[in-house]
This record gives sequence, structure tokens and C-alpha cells, in this order.
Amino acid sequence: MVDPRTPVLVGCGQITQKEKDVEKAKSPLGLMEDAVRRAAQDTGLGDQLFGKLDTITCVRFITDSPDAARLPFGRYGNVAQSLANRLGVQPANTCYGPTGGNTPQYLVNYTAERIAEGDQSVVMIAGSECFGTMMRAIGQGKMLDWGDDPEGKRIDIGNERIGVTEVEKKHKLHFPVNCYPLFENAIRGQKGRSVKEHQLEIGKLMAPFTKVAASHPQAWFPIERTPEEIATPSEQNRYVGYPYTKYMNAIMQVDQAAAVVMMSVEKARELGVPEDKWVYLHGCGDANDIWYLTERENFYSSPAIRTMGRKAFAMSGWSIDEIDYMDLYSCFPSAVQIGRDELGIAEDDPRDLTVTGGLPYFGGAGNDYVLHSIATMMDKLRAKPGSKGLCTANGWYVTKHSIGLYSTAPKEGKWQRENPADYQKDIDNGPHPRMEENPSGPAKIETFSVMHGHEGPQFAIIMGRLDADDARFVAHVTDPAEMLSLMNEESLGRPGTVSTGDDGIHYFKLA
Repeated sequence: MVDPRTPVLVGCGQITQKEKDVEKAKSPLGLMEDAVRRAAQDTGLGDQLFGKLDTITCVRFITDSPDAARLPFGRYGNVAQSLANRLGVQPANTCYGPTGGNTPQYLVNYTAERIAEGDQSVVMIAGSECFGTMMRAIGQGKMLDWGDDPEGKRIDIGNERIGVTEVEKKHKLHFPVNCYPLFENAIRGQKGRSVKEHQLEIGKLMAPFTKVAASHPQAWFPIERTPEEIATPSEQNRYVGYPYTKYMNAIMQVDQAAAVVMMSVEKARELGVPEDKWVYLHGCGDANDIWYLTERENFYSSPAIRTMGRKAFAMSGWSIDEIDYMDLYSCFPSAVQIGRDELGIAEDDPRDLTVTGGLPYFGGAGNDYVLHSIATMMDKLRAKPGSKGLCTANGWYVTKHSIGLYSTAPKEGKWQRENPADYQKDIDNGPHPRMEENPSGPAKIETFSVMHGHEGPQFAIIMGRLDADDARFVAHVTDPAEMLSLMNEESLGRPGTVSTGDDGIHYFKLA
């Protein structure tokens, strides 16, 4: 028996804008409105849905995320209220999510709980980014008339917490593009592969993503590529953060928007939403790894993904082998591999790991990508009633995680999930090394990356361990010959010495 308070997703919409003229392109709010109207039409209610909304919740824009103050336009004081004003509705709640790629799934999980507890009834969750148009406009010296500060109370959901320590930020670890290659080299070491072997394995991992993107109508880069094309550096595919080539990185300069509609089973019946539109959230979870990168136990695992996956599957009563469709968060290949391994998916599993094509190929719309994966998942599940889907989401630096398990098959009994705070304690108390903020002396490399510009290597980031007490440290390498040596020789475990420069930066010198 399905409880009338059971939450269901009943509508979805998404849109991609590829307008080259920045002055003709829609703003992120305008594009979001288009996605919302598509989601309303998808419910079968059309614009009549808007008068039934009691809550509008929006995914946080990149321009509202930390370190975004340098951007000259595109700020909204209360984007949910701005959207409500454009729709001509006045919901009781206008909510805003936190920074992070995990946010869309987190908001679905949060909203499902609010609906099950009777706090909310009909909710629109929406997000968008027009970062592509924004950056083109900035490059052309144009100011676009984006952003406003409407009246209305903004309810912030979640914890808006900075993702790095001061030492990490000083060493440029606040940029994801600098961090995820560190995970990749650690994964290679953990799997015992040579540089050449692992590089091709990354290409083999991501090539199927490009095939899915090539057939997705909303993909930013609908181009299928071979493993060799992805893995091999070239003029068009230069290194960004070694070992990652350009084709392995999330693409943020896109214009994309998505929206989903959630309500209770009782409300869906009352409003006459056809049951073939309903998608149930059978299991979910939210968890954080040890917050700061330099304090993690290692750089190839995620206790948080492992834990929340176990909780979500226990809630659903399913196993990973029953999943028909999945979308593993894919900002960089290391995120895919860590998620796959922690969820117990074999490397040779024949199932696709994405339904969209992933952030490097479908498009990485800031914090909003996973709303596209959820919307795409809904379409997939509706086309094959009774099938099962999995979406994962990741924020910051393999830091914040969310998971959702979906199906059109009804979820019977009372909808109730375990409080994430109850299992977060064990993760926070897990083993981790001491971080040394003033390292000095003999040491060895734990993992590393070499950051590139258009002209070649710029600096290397080292995560290392001191010989004296095995404390961890972060440092840079700036000598051009040593940067090339890091890439051309096996460098995991290489010895050297670390010291602190007059600029406060730690520097590692190869032995």
C-alpha cells in the first residue's frame, strides 16, 4: 500500500542554449523559466501547476558561490522569488540551495523528506547557468543586464561552508581542476598501473560517456570520441592538470537549465497528474567525506560514498546489480572511478555509467548538472516502466555527496529515511593523517599533479609525507626540469625535501 504522503517526481524539463550573440542570449533566470515551463507541461497540468506551488527551490548560481565576487554581473538576491515573479505566483517558501555539484540531488532528498512529513506539498526545483554567455560577454567587454534583488524572504538550505583551509587555498587547492588530478594519480598507484596503461584506461572509461552525449538532444558537445583521442595529448587536447587532457575535464562554460516538480502521491492524485508520469525516490542518502582535502585518509577512496550508498540501498531494498540506468557524477574521471568502486560496480560492468554523457561532454552547468541527470533519468525510467535508476552527485573536491534511487514502480509503506547526521559521525571520526602546516625536511610524494597553461607546465602540486613522522603536507614544484621529470618518470613515492619559501608557499625539491 502506497502512503498518500509518499513523495513523487511528476514533471521534468531541461534546455540548452547555444546562442552566439551574447546580447540575444537569455539570462540564467530566463533560461530557468523556460525549463520550469517545460517541467510544468510535462506534468500534464501546464501553467495551471503554478497556482498550486507552495515552494520554489533553486540551485545556487556559480555567481553566488565563494570566490565569485570578481564577476561583474549575474547576481540575484533571491532567485526563487525572481522566478516566482516571472511565473506570476506567490509560493509560501522561496528557497536556495548551497554551493556544490551535490546540491540538486541533496535538494530532491531534502524536499522528499519535507513532503513526507507534510511540511511541503507541491514543489518546483529549478536551476540554470549561462556561464558560457557570461564569459563570452566579459571577453567582449560587454555588461549584460542580469540580476535583481526582489522582495521576499529567501530560505537558505544546507551548509554554505568554504571547502579549503587557508594553507590549501594558498597552494591553489580551491580550484577543482587542480585537485582531481591528485586523485587520479593516487588511483593509478592504488591499482598498480604504469602511466601509459592508466592513461589509456581513463580514455576507455570516458569514451562511452561521449557516445551517450552524442545522442542526447541537450548535450553541449554531442561528439563521440575514441579512447585514444581522449587519452592522447594533442594541439586540440592539451594537458590541463596532468594526467588530464582537455577532453577529461568538466566544461563549465555552458548555457543550460533544468527543473523537476515534486509533490505527494495524495496531491498528484488530487490534481490529476497521470500515474505514468510518477517517479518514486526509493532510496537516498547524503554524506560528507572528511572535509579538508589534506586531512583525508587517502586520495583514492570515499568513505562517504560507500556509507551513503549502503544506506540508500538499504532504504530501497535493492542491490546495485538491479540497477538498469545510472549516472555517476563525472566532473573528472577520478570522481567516476571512486564512485564506481565504492558502490561495488565492477570495472568491466557492461552498463553505461551515465545517462546524459557527463560533465565533460553533456556539459557541467555549475552546481546544476545533476538536475539534468535526474530529469534525463526520469525520461529513461518512464520509457521502461518498472526499471530502476541511480544518480550520484558530488560537491567540492570529492567532499559532499548525495545519492538517489529511482523507479516508476510504487514505493510501498511509509517514506522515511535515516537522518544523515546519524551516520556522518562515523565518517568524521575515521582515520586520517596529521596535516603539517610548516613542513621541513626529507619527504616523499604521496600523489601529485602538474598544472598546464597553453604554453605548457606552469607548476606542480605535491601531496607528500614527511619522513620524520609521516605527517602530510602540500607543496609546489616550480622548476621546469623537475615538472617534466614528474611526468616522464614514475613519481609516486619519489623522495625529496620540502621547505617553506619567503612567500609562505611550501616547495618540494626532488632528490
